[in-house]
Amino acid sequence: MRIGILGSGLMGAKLGTIFARVGHHVVFSYSHDQRKLDRLAQSAGHGARSGTPAEAAESADALLLAVHWSRVSDVLEKAGDVSGKVIVSCSLPMNADDTTLVVAHTSSGSETLAKKVPKARVVSAFSTVPSEVLFTVFSGRRSRKRPSLVYCGDDAGAKKTAARLIRDVGFEPVDAGPLRIARYTEPFTLLMAQLAYEGTRGPALAYRLEWRRERKA
Repeated sequence: MRIGILGSGLMGAKLGTIFARVGHHVVFSYSHDQRKLDRLAQSAGHGARSGTPAEAAESADALLLAVHWSRVSDVLEKAGDVSGKVIVSCSLPMNADDTTLVVAHTSSGSETLAKKVPKARVVSAFSTVPSEVLFTVFSGRRSRKRPSLVYCGDDAGAKKTAARLIRDVGFEPVDAGPLRIARYTEPFTLLMAQLAYEGTRGPALAYRLEWRRERKA
């Protein structure tokens, strides 16, 4: 699969590296430092390369959107026409100092994104875990009990692509439903961040959802 990374910070860099290591063709883009992008692509190996957002999007089967909310419009403008593209977004709609959601309750960042690119196919995924856990999950991807990762979207084909990428990283994908469910998953991400960064056990945090058979008393 050809994957363009729009935003090469912590999430974009780590997910892009994992995607490259499982055999996808990855283009890293959108950084103030071209040398950083070049080093990142070299470190990821497996044919990964750096480029502009337009180059990342041009022939991509899927795009990972991993930028701060304040930069979403800018990176989309630089990416150009994304009609028909699968956009897997882990960008939360946070304010400038990352203290609160600027879109919540009656909508979500993912729904707002979908309105910005109405001809693209948006899936919300990967935001509900910290970047610090990604390589650990990937290293344990052959485990029988994988951690869960929820995702949501309105397009069945796009969700199938997202589920494949989620499995590639080492998570068990959990389909939470249509894109409007991001109204619930985005606040859940803040809970995960609170536990990861304000707790005492460190940020390498994942979660596992289990359905148990109900037993009568």
